[in-house]
Amino acid sequence: MGVTIADVATRAGVSKTTVSRVLNGKGEINENTVLKVRKAISELGYVPSAGAVGLARGTTQMIGMLVPDLAWAWAGIVQAVVETLEAEGFGLRILTWNRGEESLRRLGLQVAAKSFDGLLVIEPEGALGSITELHEAGLPVVLIDDRFQRPGFPYVATTNREGGEQAARHLLDIGRRRPLVVTGPDEYGCTQERLGGFVDAYAQAGIELDPRRIICGDFLFDDGRSAVARALADGLEFDAVFGHNDPLAAGVIAALHEAGLEIPRDVAVVGFDDVEVASYTYPALTTIRQPMREMGEAAARLLLDHVRRSPDAAPSRIVPTSLVVRGSTLKPSSN
Repeated sequence: MGVTIADVATRAGVSKTTVSRVLNGKGEINENTVLKVRKAISELGYVPSAGAVGLARGTTQMIGMLVPDLAWAWAGIVQAVVETLEAEGFGLRILTWNRGEESLRRLGLQVAAKSFDGLLVIEPEGALGSITELHEAGLPVVLIDDRFQRPGFPYVATTNREGGEQAARHLLDIGRRRPLVVTGPDEYGCTQERLGGFVDAYAQAGIELDPRRIICGDFLFDDGRSAVARALADGLEFDAVFGHNDPLAAGVIAALHEAGLEIPRDVAVVGFDDVEVASYTYPALTTIRQPMREMGEAAARLLLDHVRRSPDAAPSRIVPTSLVVRGSTLKPSSN
């Protein structure tokens, strides 16, 4: 049997209530009593239950985080969340959306059991209504949003439309006037935002994109590869490709190599996100940086503000994108 609070009370010669008050820092307690309790805890090696201490304080000091699965590219967001929460004395409980309704049912049970003080959510995939209900029932929730969903609770998002514009302006600056675009799924708001910004920037330069040059993909490597292969087989001429995420753009680069085209001399390539794969392609991928770590930190701080009911808590946060230029659009300088 492990050491209990009763054992500590017996060793210190005080009541269990007094030990509990010392652990939770509640009430005015004689300093000698506090020292006796702490000495007993040290001698016995007692480790208080975090859950019990949390309930006594009215908080668990835990935050839940719902992610699509653990085979997930946005590790930067999770790392930033962990670091931010730990600095504030909070732990993190990861929950996955692997089993659909069953996962949602388990989430509901944990909320009912008050297992955490607030919830961070990424890409709820059809569960947004249920998450909204949890928020309306009193659970602080923040959505980390890549797909331009706008829920009725706080969110942290990035500037997808401006990112599309940044990609277009960069390609225009290096003289690329015949771009091919391989998009994400049509139903995602971020797809429409990135495409809209890109098309508008070209329109402002007096260039209307041929609809044949806009190919729908699914954010996958093979989509980029097959889209370029089809465009070449159909005889489409293009001098640039904007892929709506980095794995898709990596597939574009692979297809261009297979076709014997040189990057960026023949075709320049721009991706979106700036995840790890962007540095591993050859040449390295120019991309629109979606600020993953900044989004994770902003979401964690925003949620803690709402958990603590801070009067200064913001309703939501928008974190801007930025252009990262690498070899897929920039020729190496000659010595």
